[in-house]
Amino acid sequence: MTLSLQRLYKLLIVLGLVLSIDVLTKYLTHNHIPLMHWASFEYPYGGIPVFKDILGVDLSINHVVNRGGPWGVVSDYHGFLLVTRVIAVACLCVHLLFFNQVEFRQIPLTMIIAGAIGNIVDSFFYGHVIDMIHFVFGSYSFPVFNVADSSICIGIALIMGQALYLKVLEKKSGQSFS
Repeated sequence: MTLSLQRLYKLLIVLGLVLSIDVLTKYLTHNHIPLMHWASFEYPYGGIPVFKDILGVDLSINHVVNRGGPWGVVSDYHGFLLVTRVIAVACLCVHLLFFNQVEFRQIPLTMIIAGAIGNIVDSFFYGHVIDMIHFVFGSYSFPVFNVADSSICIGIALIMGQALYLKVLEKKSGQSFS
């Protein structure tokens, strides 16, 4: 199943929106929020306060650089990680455009692709990924992330949710939906 031109335009709009928001937030963070070299143990943890103690959750905007993957993993292999991201985006694009048989997966796949492209763009423009969203749940400080990371996670969650939903339907009806 290949994409219709109308559906392709919708996916390009999703891609453009996610990338625009990601690039804008990273630009604003890079140019207007001081780089966080140390973390304060008190709210807003060295950044800009957004909200404090709403059901035990704090949110602040902090300027943090990440030269690795999620949570800074493999930060010593930035070049390898960049090449891996580019290959992953190319493979996902080919899958989305030529092999994907489930229409519902098109938007989540596009969100994953947009997030990955956003982090690739960072690597080219800044030499690292800019993270800024910092949640603290009670005493647990969640790793700082960005809009691109959120888009990737939401896309993955939607695909997993759909797979789970289809498994439940298959068990109830005895019919295969994959």
